[in-house]
Parts: sequence; structure tokens; C-alpha cells
Amino acid sequence: MIAASQGEEITAAGVQHLFKLTGDHTGGRFGLEEFAVPPGTVGARPHIHRAHDEYFYVLTGELTVATDAGEVLLTAGDVAHAPRGSVHGFRNASERTPTTGLCMYTPAGYEQYFRDVHDAVEAGTELTIDLLTGLRARYDTESV
Repeated sequence: MIAASQGEEITAAGVQHLFKLTGDHTGGRFGLEEFAVPPGTVGARPHIHRAHDEYFYVLTGELTVATDAGEVLLTAGDVAHAPRGSVHGFRNASERTPTTGLCMYTPAGYEQYFRDVHDAVEAGTELTIDLLTGLRARYDTESV
């Protein structure tokens, strides 16, 4: 049981992450986070995961999801599946309204990427495309 006020909260590249279930909780099978993307923020530039699937469920606001076929606008209640091997990224294109949602990972483990980004920023490292590409590579993910 994880109460509403519990979880591991970090900010990475402007996105607030609240990890509710991580690989430590689920034996590596599943990860669940609540995320908040401020207006005008790119949450993740297009990339491809080779080792896990992701699912995005929008709770409030709108989330623009990039795919290899173009962009798709999700609104509250919409779900997007990014299976391993697929191109995807996301952003909040709104100028005024924040977006909140849930992201699920199967298997778990990618939450460590966000911890790595957070730790780099906390250490004073500038977030560059090269840095993010290097961090993603640790988790069998490539930038597009």
C-alpha cells in the first residue's frame, strides 16, 4: 500500500516525477509514476526504448505525444502505449495549463534514468542533448 502522500518525488528536466511503485517494490516487473509537466515544457524528446514498454495515462490537461507517424494530442482519460522499439516523446504544448498523468513501465527500472538526470542537475551539470543521450544509453534507450 502506497498512500496518496507517499512516494519518491524528484524533478528531472522540468518534469515532476512521483514514483509510486519502482522495481524495488515489484521485483522489477512494473513501475508506476505520477508526473506533472508544466505549460510549455518538453518532457522527453523523441527516443526509443529497447528493453521496456511505457504507457501514458493523462489525468488532467493535454499531452502532445510524438510518434514515428507524427504527433497525437491526448486529453484527460486518454492512454498511449509506447511499446519497446517505437519512437515516442512528449510535451505540454499548452501555454497556461499544466498536465498531470501516470506513466507505467514494464519491466521496471527506467525510473533510474530520471534519478540520474536529477542527480546531474543537482551536481551542477548542464543538461545537454549529449548528456541526456549518454544517460539514456545506460538504460538501452536511444535518442532520435
